[in-house]
Amino acid sequence: MTAAPQRRAAAVLFDKDGTLFDFTRTWSAWALGVMDHLAQGDGLLVAAMARELRFDLDSRSFWKDSPVIAGTSREAAECLARGLGGRDAAALESFLSEAAARAPVVEAVPLAPLLDRLRGAGLRLGVMTNDNEAVAYAHLGQVGVADRFDFVAGFDSGHGAKPSPEPLLAFAAALDLSPAQVVMVGDSTHDLMAGRAAGMMTVGVLTGPAGAEELRPLADAVLPDIGHLPDWLRIVAT
Repeated sequence: MTAAPQRRAAAVLFDKDGTLFDFTRTWSAWALGVMDHLAQGDGLLVAAMARELRFDLDSRSFWKDSPVIAGTSREAAECLARGLGGRDAAALESFLSEAAARAPVVEAVPLAPLLDRLRGAGLRLGVMTNDNEAVAYAHLGQVGVADRFDFVAGFDSGHGAKPSPEPLLAFAAALDLSPAQVVMVGDSTHDLMAGRAAGMMTVGVLTGPAGAEELRPLADAVLPDIGHLPDWLRIVAT
């Protein structure tokens, strides 16, 4: 059994994609649809965009080293622009944001009861994603949990992007907490690197492309999904 945290947590900061939402079930089919739309029937352009995104067309999934996994929507737009032969990345980023906000997200676990259990234990909750803030709110609203969070930030919220610790420190400051009182939960090394640099407790989850062997060196615990977080925090069910 994974050891409980040695410090008492006062707050949990979640990554979004791959953590709150299952990465592959949410984004693989969506990415293929976006590439098909942009290519307008040109299979060579689909293949070129897939190479830039590090997306395997045969398995319909992202390679573990894809810049999309932990990157920003701006980075994804730049990849697509290269695959399209130098299209305007800014216009593509705007298109991606609009399309992503409509993506049918798949919860990693039923979120509302889990978040209510954490809040019922007195924990403050936040989301920090390398997606943009508007898309984050759209996805949280889509599954009816936006009101469970005290803080939601994207790479464009003015605090920077992971693996920088700055957006994580902004969460702690907004809640008037020491970083040592916060648990950063994420599915990528970017998430956990940011958490470690911020002086937070770190928990990796396996609902994104990264495996346990990649996350374990940076994590206080690696869990199958966020549904196991209350047990790790020793929160008693009510």
